[in-house]
Amino acid sequence: MSFNRLDLINQLGEREWDLLIIGGGITGAGIALDAATRGLKTALVEKDDFASGTSSRSTKLVHGGLRYLKQLEFALVSQVGRERAIVHQNATHLVIPEKMLMPLVKGGTYGKLASSVGLEVYDILANVRKQDRRHMLDKDETLQIEPLLNEEVLLGSGFYSEYRTDDARLTIELIKSAVRKGAVCLNYCELIGFMHSNNRIIGAECLERLGGKHMEIRSKFVINAGGPWVDQIRSMNKSIGKKRLHLTKGVHLVVAREKLPVKHSVYFDVPGGRMIFTIPRCRTTYIGTTDTEYRDTLDQVLTTKDDAEYLLNAVNSTFPGIHLALSDVESSWAGIRPLIHQEGKSASEISRKDEIFEAKDGLISIAGGKLTGYRKMAQKAVDRVVKRFEKTTGYELGPCITRHIPLTEDPLWTQDEVAHFTSRIAREVESRQLNGNTASYLVSNYGKQCRTILDSMEQFKDSSPDEALCRAELQHCVENEFVLTSIDFFDRRTGRLSFDIDSVRRMKKIINNDLSYLLGWNQEKKTTDLNQLDERINEVTTFE
Repeated sequence: MSFNRLDLINQLGEREWDLLIIGGGITGAGIALDAATRGLKTALVEKDDFASGTSSRSTKLVHGGLRYLKQLEFALVSQVGRERAIVHQNATHLVIPEKMLMPLVKGGTYGKLASSVGLEVYDILANVRKQDRRHMLDKDETLQIEPLLNEEVLLGSGFYSEYRTDDARLTIELIKSAVRKGAVCLNYCELIGFMHSNNRIIGAECLERLGGKHMEIRSKFVINAGGPWVDQIRSMNKSIGKKRLHLTKGVHLVVAREKLPVKHSVYFDVPGGRMIFTIPRCRTTYIGTTDTEYRDTLDQVLTTKDDAEYLLNAVNSTFPGIHLALSDVESSWAGIRPLIHQEGKSASEISRKDEIFEAKDGLISIAGGKLTGYRKMAQKAVDRVVKRFEKTTGYELGPCITRHIPLTEDPLWTQDEVAHFTSRIAREVESRQLNGNTASYLVSNYGKQCRTILDSMEQFKDSSPDEALCRAELQHCVENEFVLTSIDFFDRRTGRLSFDIDSVRRMKKIINNDLSYLLGWNQEKKTTDLNQLDERINEVTTFE
């Protein structure tokens, strides 16, 4: 699936759309797919890269909402659990079962009985498959599974199932799926203002940021899916009412696996009521998250020294043989949660439910929610548009069908298929002298699309195997995944900026050269791109 950016720009300005979506995160991407499959002429614009905000900075779990049981949000747990199963079914290569260990400790938040009952209720509400349901383990059984835990305070544990993913990859696959269904999606296209006629919204004025072209995009309906920017967008048409966003920051750190060699993902509580994850991923382990009030700029969200030390101290106190320091942190990411404000509640107490706001001029805004619930959020927003569309046009549109739409062209339908395909790719990876983790990385990132990437390595015989693979990935991502900068590629398409930052440092000039050739850059643009990547590397590795 290749695309021509100039053609997309022309289409946006020349056609009249049924629905224009502002925001290219997981929610906007989900709305685009839902709307396009129902027959709406659908356009989406994103001011930066797709998934460049919250949708690349989560804990990267498609989870059933265990923490919401503590807040007695049973309906939310039930809905999120059902959605987790659907997302896994539709992107089996990308949404992968992950066993999670929840230690029970003296003086901890959860006792044995409460944990056992809570996890059992969670399994029922989240519709967990019988073979994946929770097991309660005693102290000795827990230490066999995770010997790094503090045996002096350990009482036992709950061992239950979640799913891990790559949030940015999930968003990109949704965007690609929407495009295959007829939507036009454009990154680096910023909303400047809204267009009105008779006090009703009829479209938006946008700026294509790379070429500087202003365009008017006409649409019958407009949905604001701007994530943390929702209120900024609402302020453009003076539609912020009593309901507003409450922004909180979540930070994650990445360390080398040998520095924190947990055998399984661990979900543990710390003083103050927070729960922290440690999750192994390839050669690294990542740690998160924090939940603190945020009132700073949305366009540059950084991990502070206090954020990092909070997480490191939490890990060091839970695993007494571990002594992590700031110097051990290889990378990090910080994101903003766009929660719905609830008076008198702290960041951790606020519900993760989503809400829709509609302005007098017809602007529909959606906010709140979780990564796992993106599909139902999209359905609710599109249902509202469809109802109005049918009333004003007389046309009848179909129902939501996204629960049955795979997020790749040639899907792997079951975990057995994923395992079998990964074994085949592993043999090819070995024949190309690539390391053992490469097959799992390629399959989880690209599914069957990785075969094309491996075949493309033949073009780069002058490079080492690692370089050839990276260059082949870049070519694929430029041609098929809207990559326009080195940061797009290293951060949101491959995850290397977080989980293999040494490869970013090694490959950055080669990738910059290849991008310059593929996109026709002049020297100024080439230099700017490399400088921006260096600044980003500094941001994720420096804490002040």
